[in-house]
Amino acid sequence: MSIARKLKAEPERKLFHATMLVTRAEEWWVEAETLEEAQALLAAGKGHRHALGELVHVEFHALLAEDD
Repeated sequence: MSIARKLKAEPERKLFHATMLVTRAEEWWVEAETLEEAQALLAAGKGHRHALGELVHVEFHALLAEDD
């Protein structure tokens, strides 16, 4: 019986692709005179990235399978 198990063909593996949305928190800094000015500068993309953050959220969107 153990020989039959060894001779049994394994199922063919297929390749699957997924679309994922990955969001991470980053630390940014900006020089400003007030909190409101700092918020406006950061919202306008005028800040400087201090460090990459850890992955904090992954959302599965779709799974695509290759057709034979």
